[in-house]
Amino acid sequence: MAGEGVQENFGCTHYKRKCILITPCCDKEYTCRVCHDDNENHELNRRSVEKLKCMKCNTIQKVSRTCTNCDIEFSKYCCNICNLYDDDISKKQFHCEFCGLCRLGGRENFFHCKKCDLCLATSLKGNHKCVEKVSHDVCAICRDDLHTSRLKLHVPDCGHLIHYDCYYNLLKSNNYACPTCNESLVDMGDVWKHLDEDLANTEMPEEYKNVILDILCRDCHKTSKAKFHVVGLKCGECGSYNTCRN
Repeated sequence: MAGEGVQENFGCTHYKRKCILITPCCDKEYTCRVCHDDNENHELNRRSVEKLKCMKCNTIQKVSRTCTNCDIEFSKYCCNICNLYDDDISKKQFHCEFCGLCRLGGRENFFHCKKCDLCLATSLKGNHKCVEKVSHDVCAICRDDLHTSRLKLHVPDCGHLIHYDCYYNLLKSNNYACPTCNESLVDMGDVWKHLDEDLANTEMPEEYKNVILDILCRDCHKTSKAKFHVVGLKCGECGSYNTCRN
């Protein structure tokens, strides 16, 4: 499928570039790995690509920054480790040697957390909960890989990564707990105040008034005792209602 998705100014809908990948897995021609993966029943390891085809003169050659025949530069950004070519440098691409792949957004705006094994925004340096190799997993909602994801990621206080769109849709469906650990994803203080009022205004039957339960808080991760109530079981440590019987 030579040059699939090629537009007038070269490239495809995913990347602007002047070369086509010769995919070793199926010996076909695709403008990029995304075009390949969208059309095949397997994924392309772009690092395994050894040959390119120039989109200007059609010369097939070893991977390089420029064409060996017509000298055209294949792209303004070129990473010969990832075999990533892109003319749109407004994305501020950079290669992270620790992640082992190219990231977007500018090297100066990120740092690599060695425990999380992930590039994070500089604003999170010393200000996030580390979860060892947290990105080497799938999104708890869509089940797509996180480490190589081309989608924006959200880092909640609990440290369990989730795609930002998945996070947003989770909140829209009135689910406010991390799907991995059940810790609250947003500040629930106002909600807990409303539940305090509901609890105070909802009288329990006499036989349940003095029933005491051992509970575990999913937010502060501490145990405490709480009076049984249909409205909810309030954590005696932090006041959260994100609790369960211990």
